[in-house]
Amino acid sequence: MIDKDKVKEIVDEWLADKRYFLTDLTVDQDDRIVVEIDDKEGVWIDDCVALSKYIEEHLDRDEEDYELEVGSAGIGQPFKVMQQYVNHIGDEVDVVLKDRKKFKGVLKAADEQGVTLQVKRRVKPEGAKRAKIVEVEEQYPMDELKSVSYAINFK
Repeated sequence: MIDKDKVKEIVDEWLADKRYFLTDLTVDQDDRIVVEIDDKEGVWIDDCVALSKYIEEHLDRDEEDYELEVGSAGIGQPFKVMQQYVNHIGDEVDVVLKDRKKFKGVLKAADEQGVTLQVKRRVKPEGAKRAKIVEVEEQYPMDELKSVSYAINFK
């Protein structure tokens, strides 16, 4: 079986002088290797091809038979690494909490402990007859988040 750490070392070597960062790397029991990279400005197919060739140059097909897939972290897919959160500060995101509540908000801050989101909430001011929608900042610890992903709007 192919050593995942060896593949990660090869990928890290290729990424060292580039803007891209690794979002996911899996090696399954059948030696199917899947590598996902990302960048704030997007990922070019030519770079995925170059990374794929680089990995193939550093793995010996005579020793191990493997299947290799290199691609970008899909737009609209849940964030997997902190750099994705950081890259999307200021963007609208879709949030799913572990209690299954879903909502949209603007990502204002993110770190290893949690995220700060600007969300719209219906609030009834004291003495008012009707509730009105206001924007508030709310913080959510990472352990309460099931997923956060870039919100795709077709407006």
